[in-house]
Amino acid sequence: MFRILFACVALAFLSGPAASASEAEPGPRALEVSDVHPLAPLTILVSIDGFRPDYLERGATPTLSALAEGGARAAMRPSFPSVTFPNHYTLVTGLHPDRHGIVGNAFVDPVLGRFSMARKETAWWDQAEPVWVTAEKAGLTTGTMFWPGSETEIRGVRPAHWREFDQDLSGDARVDQILAWLDGPRPPAFATLYFDIVDSAGHRHGPDAPETAAAAAEVDAALARLLQGLEARGLRERTHLVIVADHGMAATDPSRVVWLDDLVDPAALDIIYAGAAAFLEPVPGREAEVEAALVGRHPHAECWTRSSIPARLALGRNPRVSSIVCAAEPGWLLATRARPVTRPGGAHGYDPAAPEMAALFIAHGPAIRPGTVLQELDSVDVHPLLGRLLGIAVSAGDGNPGDTLPAMIP
Repeated sequence: MFRILFACVALAFLSGPAASASEAEPGPRALEVSDVHPLAPLTILVSIDGFRPDYLERGATPTLSALAEGGARAAMRPSFPSVTFPNHYTLVTGLHPDRHGIVGNAFVDPVLGRFSMARKETAWWDQAEPVWVTAEKAGLTTGTMFWPGSETEIRGVRPAHWREFDQDLSGDARVDQILAWLDGPRPPAFATLYFDIVDSAGHRHGPDAPETAAAAAEVDAALARLLQGLEARGLRERTHLVIVADHGMAATDPSRVVWLDDLVDPAALDIIYAGAAAFLEPVPGREAEVEAALVGRHPHAECWTRSSIPARLALGRNPRVSSIVCAAEPGWLLATRARPVTRPGGAHGYDPAAPEMAALFIAHGPAIRPGTVLQELDSVDVHPLLGRLLGIAVSAGDGNPGDTLPAMIP
């Protein structure tokens, strides 16, 4: 009986959000807490940083593999640059980095100065509204167990529950914090959960290393712990899990380096960051020299001015994007001899169309059609799915809300 009643409630929510970007702005009214308690589904957005979809095929992740088989899955295309902070903010805003403003893991704002991943001031983050802010405004309680931007007050709102990022906190401890919030007086209807060890292992050892598979297995065990905790609380059957990665990982080697020193005098550049992609700013007075030397195709790399970045990369309108942006061929790195590449490993940041950059996507829960394989899914499509699962109106983004409809039970 509970299953049938819950399905009716879930379907009522699913009928609300619009099926096209043009209709998404008005949307349904904001839900009151009384509308969704006590049968509202719990939605948990899980990020496994740097987890490629093909990692599921390595026999190390039985929990994730079972969720993928019993739900919807895809090889998801990230945004450019395919690095951590821009793509995490894309997942929760539905906007490409050019529109939400977190255009790299490092960048320079003309007014605010240089951004790093430690910056939490509101002004860096308020070009867009993440889904936990929208949910809180709609009367839902949210909790963020680590997510870029979640430690910041955005548009006057914070998650009801949040933790400052602590990389040393184990996966099990992160799961236990979510479960503790669920046991508290204000249990969240929406929560995020973030794991970073797969990305770290991929960088240090490469995507095909046994250490990376071991890290995937450790995260899989933490997710099994989460499912057991939900089951013990009678929540598993009414929980939606949306499990994503921000990007994939490509194998790198010191023999595959494009030396910026060989292309231009490094003293003429301010290197905002370099690796699979590079954000570069000419030193004042040397703009023409740098542009003439860098812009165009090079062996294993290509560089553009901000205004000439290809439209398919959806980058270049935001003033936080540097004057010159370069992208290396997958598996190659952009570097200088002052900071050389010294060992094999892994990297990301490449063209989102590169197969190595594909990101994991799994959705599982009572409103998700089992056995669905979504095609051409983009990271900007996750945000409208979250709105649909939560039963709240989210702002129109860069994705197509219809891209995830095949995964929904009608």
